[in-house]
Amino acid sequence: MTSKAGWEASLRKFLLGAALLLASTLHALAGDPDPGKWDEVLNEARGETVYFNAWGGAENINAYLEWAGGELQKRYGIKLVHVKLDDTANAVAKVVAEKAAGRNDAGTVDLIWINGENFASMKRQSLLMTPGWAEKLPSWKFVDAVDKPTIRTDFTIPVEGLESPWGMAKLVFFHDSAKIDAAGLPKSAKELLDWAKKNPGRFSYPQPPDFIGSSFLKQALSELVADRAVLQKPVDEASFEEVTAPLFAYLDQLNPLLWRGGKAFPQNYPAMKQLLADGEVDIIFAFNPSEASSAIANGELPGSVRSFTFPDGTLANTHFVAIPYNAAAKAGALVTADFLISPEAQARKQDPKVWGDPTVLAMSKLAPEDKARFEALDLGIATLKPDELGPAIDEPHPSWMERLETEWKRRYGVGN
Repeated sequence: MTSKAGWEASLRKFLLGAALLLASTLHALAGDPDPGKWDEVLNEARGETVYFNAWGGAENINAYLEWAGGELQKRYGIKLVHVKLDDTANAVAKVVAEKAAGRNDAGTVDLIWINGENFASMKRQSLLMTPGWAEKLPSWKFVDAVDKPTIRTDFTIPVEGLESPWGMAKLVFFHDSAKIDAAGLPKSAKELLDWAKKNPGRFSYPQPPDFIGSSFLKQALSELVADRAVLQKPVDEASFEEVTAPLFAYLDQLNPLLWRGGKAFPQNYPAMKQLLADGEVDIIFAFNPSEASSAIANGELPGSVRSFTFPDGTLANTHFVAIPYNAAAKAGALVTADFLISPEAQARKQDPKVWGDPTVLAMSKLAPEDKARFEALDLGIATLKPDELGPAIDEPHPSWMERLETEWKRRYGVGN
């Protein structure tokens, strides 16, 4: 016979389960907040805490997000918490684990700085909020989705409004003009190898799977592959070895010529930048055309550093923010995403003294006072003009990055 205490415990357990089921049902009926009803989104967002999972490896970016958080708190009553990542895949893994555990509501990740393979993975596993929200944001009207096609196609994957554009990227190289004559700079991956043979130990790249290091592999592969079109499709294991043979033949020659003989690699871009500042290497690269000017403005690199690129093209892409399907603060995340593409926030982000990240907005769509914000920016002495950046090479399908990283680690990874 069940005791009174046992019966009461069972009743409490039943009522708690029923309450949780009711809350889940009401949330499902309510659906995701609709950016088309912006006043309702703003009302719902007030008082929310948005956990923004974003790379935390650069002080200038961290400072920019701190500023954005202050503005969001002041204007909309939103608290922005920057969850600093060293790898975006860690945030994706959180959402995957929560879905596996049945946590389809009140997730721990509200917004992610994302693109490429991580976006493809979340889209494939249905881990993102309702499609179409990004193009319904009030500030979307300023976005340049015509002349910047990577805003709607992320590493060959259709975006479909599942993520909101935040900034543009183009692979650019840097050197100290006080030490290297511009006439001797390499103009392609093959010329970079020739340069390294003449200057052993004076170049390196971050160890994959660091994003910048993996991007170097993709840049080299895009230049060396027999047919670049194959990179726009998912990796075919049957042909992977044949397709990538030119790349690994190239790396077999290059890696022994790297800084420390290829037996150690910079952890990430800031570490590689420090090597240039310390005079340990002569050429580095980044995915931001304004990075050199920004580093000069912040006292991280000498004023004699200049940018260069390859005349036949370098990789280009857009980076985004995305909202997981189970985010706890979806309304707050929407308001944050909208603020990040506002003319004010985009102009501040493009200032080399702040960050130097190129805008996703179209100048022709801006009001005169907003356009003036951009025109007033001094992009810096080391920033190449748009017509000096060279052609854009399309990013390979996301599956190539993961497969290249795995093979690179097997062949060259430190400790192997």
